[in-house]
Amino acid sequence: MNITTNETAARLRRAITRMNRKLRYSALSGVTPAQASMLASIDKLERPSLGDLAIAEQVQPPSITKLVKGLGQLGLIDTFEDEIDRRCTRVRLTALGRKELNAIRQRKTEFLERKLLALSSSDQRKAEELVSFLEVLLEDE
Repeated sequence: MNITTNETAARLRRAITRMNRKLRYSALSGVTPAQASMLASIDKLERPSLGDLAIAEQVQPPSITKLVKGLGQLGLIDTFEDEIDRRCTRVRLTALGRKELNAIRQRKTEFLERKLLALSSSDQRKAEELVSFLEVLLEDE
């Protein structure tokens, strides 16, 4: 069977998309997937502005405002004025927000660990090779 690079790329894209969806939904408890994603972005960006978050989350500013309000009501983030530009609102994780983000990440890892433990040792080795391969694909990112 001769598989083209385009077909392989399409299969890889679909598999990664499905895996990402399964991970997102396996890890949720009291937050939505969009809120969980935003918690991770806030953690990565370290005190981002609302504009920074809109860019990172690839949504319009009104959507960020709504998400920030919801996460604030849950006690997962705080908003504060930028020290230099008082017109700019920034956000940071609260201790509860950091705890929730760590729990989400742990649940995702546990989901994958359960899947891996169900595999044969041969398939587990293939999974290790796949992880290395994916890391190489993402090196320039």
